[in-house]
Amino acid sequence: MSGYRDSVDSRRRIPGTDTALADPRLVAAAERVGRGPVKAAVVAAQLRARSGEIEPEDVLTAALAALPAGPRPVLNATGVVLHTNLGRAALSPAAIEAVAGAAGHTDVELDLDTGRRARRGRDAVAALAAAVPAAGAVHVVNNGAAALVLAATVLAHGREIVVSRGELVEIGDGFRLPDLLVSTGARLREVGTTNRTSRDDYAAAVGPETGFVLKVHPSNFVVRGFTRAVPVAELTGFGVPVVADIGSGLLAPDPLLPEEPDAASTLAAGADLVVASGDKLLGGPQAGLLLGEAGLVERLRRHPLARALRVDKLTLAALQATLAGPQTPTWQALRMDPGVLRGRTERVVGELVAAGVAAEAVESVAVVGGGGAPELELPSWAVALPEEYARPLRLGVPPVVGRVVRGRLLLDLRCVPPDQDHAVVSAVVGK
Repeated sequence: MSGYRDSVDSRRRIPGTDTALADPRLVAAAERVGRGPVKAAVVAAQLRARSGEIEPEDVLTAALAALPAGPRPVLNATGVVLHTNLGRAALSPAAIEAVAGAAGHTDVELDLDTGRRARRGRDAVAALAAAVPAAGAVHVVNNGAAALVLAATVLAHGREIVVSRGELVEIGDGFRLPDLLVSTGARLREVGTTNRTSRDDYAAAVGPETGFVLKVHPSNFVVRGFTRAVPVAELTGFGVPVVADIGSGLLAPDPLLPEEPDAASTLAAGADLVVASGDKLLGGPQAGLLLGEAGLVERLRRHPLARALRVDKLTLAALQATLAGPQTPTWQALRMDPGVLRGRTERVVGELVAAGVAAEAVESVAVVGGGGAPELELPSWAVALPEEYARPLRLGVPPVVGRVVRGRLLLDLRCVPPDQDHAVVSAVVGK
């Protein structure tokens, strides 16, 4: 009979529906997705507990995990500033305000003075042009890969793209640059070797069938040793356009990132067209930036494919605010003072220890992420917790995502807004 009593006692520990729905995390979820889906998730979790599939104490967590969450705000405590799985750059308050303002009807393609059609996103385009005066013209599409696809389609469909073998990179999630370029109808003319390419290699390959010479910055890896690459300045003079994919979206030189190419310097070195991303070091929304010679950019802008790759009004609003507004969260996180970060970390640890949590402040190392500055290490500090905190914190409201290192969960506050330190404490204590 003891087994029967244990079973009954276990079922009695299952929270009732009304009790579960009153939990603050589920109340917040109901405001987001509606009471009906939340109640259904609670009932399903209760059934799982009654069948013994989960423990009664896990009903609320299981219900939250089953909800149709959509993109949820997450506290990035990974120490990776541009975490691709977390959406890369966090928008600035100015950009967020601009997105909210653009959610309704806007003058995105209307001249309010004349009442006639105007160039789409002209304010964002003007802001980008002002940020890189060396560019004769600029254009914006929906991501960096789209920018490269547009360039390849317009300039090299049915023709050749001359590119170094050492720069035929994989850009993430299995997508490879050669496959992307060939999909446009272009042919690749690979030159050099994996580790060494010379200007003579390019010179021998350029001919009547060449659409353009492509220079790709291998931003997510570094090759050391017996290597040689040809800079943009040495790729000019072949009588064909030079297209440079600089990757991470740095518009001007940055002393913190001396190895990262930037748009202004690349154009000054002789590139006819620069391709970059908006949601990396620029700190803006996902976008593909095209900057270069005016006639070339206009050819890209007028091509039919440009319409399919165009950005929406929300992206344009966020991009304009990012370019014209104050320092972005990305800029601030990259330059976070280690001393300030240590103070924040120790205060959080103090509150956690006072609440009975086994936490300590430890030195750590943060990174740029997002395919930028792969060798740059940022001295940092983190809250160290037992590893078993990782999953409950990811499933909490808000989710707190850290990184597990050698059996410990590290929560680096570098990318957590200072006014959200209390949310980290609450999440850990209430996990």
